[in-house]
Amino acid sequence: MRATVRGVELHYDDSGDGEPLLLVHGFPLSRRMWDDVVPRLDGRWRAIAPDLRGHGESAVSESTSMRLYAGDLAALLDELGEKRPVVIVGMSMGGYIALEFYRRHPKRVRALVLADTRATRDTPQAARVREETAAEVLRDGSQVVAEGMVERLFAPSASPELREQWKGIMAATPPAGAAAALRAMAARPDSRRLLKRLAVPVLAIVGAEDVITPASDARAIAEAAPDGRVRVISRAGHMSPVEQPAEFAAILRDFLSDL
Repeated sequence: MRATVRGVELHYDDSGDGEPLLLVHGFPLSRRMWDDVVPRLDGRWRAIAPDLRGHGESAVSESTSMRLYAGDLAALLDELGEKRPVVIVGMSMGGYIALEFYRRHPKRVRALVLADTRATRDTPQAARVREETAAEVLRDGSQVVAEGMVERLFAPSASPELREQWKGIMAATPPAGAAAALRAMAARPDSRRLLKRLAVPVLAIVGAEDVITPASDARAIAEAAPDGRVRVISRAGHMSPVEQPAEFAAILRDFLSDL
């Protein structure tokens, strides 16, 4: 399905009934990362999974920000007639966006699930590397990030086929969309103070073998939030919803059932 919001065409999946669940993918990925999670939710929640602008099948803009991504999601919910508070599940960059969504639309959030992500902003060095990578992507294509990231995304036990599948998805991300996302992440705000003010339940999920945002980042999120908890998924790296979708879905079902 697709909808035009704020002048940008977003492609999305919308399935199930019940309370709304908004699934936000990471960089430079797509909504396909939720394909093996959503069916395991048994249709008990309305699962809305968009491709962010510049990713997957959605249209590209040459610049963006966490604020702009969050605004797109709010506008998409409006377009779908979904006025109820949502549970936002954000993975990696999607976690940054989920926090920004709460910062700007707190009354529209019922709970936060922050998977394989962190609340801190980039260090100056990390931000500089993102800016340099953005320039490389615009010059040489998104295979630059696909080749640079794929080995660090997965646990050692992940199959070669899974790695190749997602390397292809990353390489297919439009270069302008990938570069814009890199620059948006480099400029994102620090959310540690926001965590302490959260008035909703927070679940931090992390792969036990995540080398990009390790378990210490997830524990820091859970400890800072007034109502925070953490779950660690074994035999998973940074792509925990893709590597271990059954366990990820079971953890998510348990959390949702307690709300």
